[in-house]
Amino acid sequence: MDHGNLLYGAGLRLMECLRLRVNDIDFGYKQITVRDAKGHKDRVTMLPEVVIELLQQHLQEVKNLHENDLKQGYGTVHLPYALERKYPNANREWGWQYVFPSEKLSLDPRSGRKQRHHLSELVLTRAIKGALRKAGIAKNGSAHSLRHSFATHLLEAGYDIRTVQELLGHKNVTTTMVYTHVLNKGGLGVRSPADIL
Repeated sequence: MDHGNLLYGAGLRLMECLRLRVNDIDFGYKQITVRDAKGHKDRVTMLPEVVIELLQQHLQEVKNLHENDLKQGYGTVHLPYALERKYPNANREWGWQYVFPSEKLSLDPRSGRKQRHHLSELVLTRAIKGALRKAGIAKNGSAHSLRHSFATHLLEAGYDIRTVQELLGHKNVTTTMVYTHVLNKGGLGVRSPADIL
């Protein structure tokens, strides 16, 4: 699975991507629900069409892994405390599993159960650095660079700043306005009338 295309195409933060659950992906509406994001709020962003087929294949592999874990007597996943209390068996259900699970089972310090956590952020960070090297890109880059490019490219394509603000999950539009300064069209992202004619 190409995490970079998902990070860039949906404008996700690194940990938002890693914490995605199967229930958060809606292929029918082509959207992703980001739960408990920065500011402890949920938001909805787009699911890029370019990742759908690969993501569906990836999820089939993850489902096979989950079913194998269940057969081995594992298959649980950490849930927020309130959910765990309200739905005591939900931690075994397919929909609550991480989209990007760790390769290894580990002991959850909260519950004491051996279960599968999400992929480590170091794994994804290294993958991004490796992709930059492989592509011959000499500039520094990170998951946040992909999010930054997501916002900048939407603004360059003419989407209004409030839409971009909502997709990014920014509380205040002034945070989103930072991206207008890199459009190479002046401080407010506006083209000079002399360049339009």
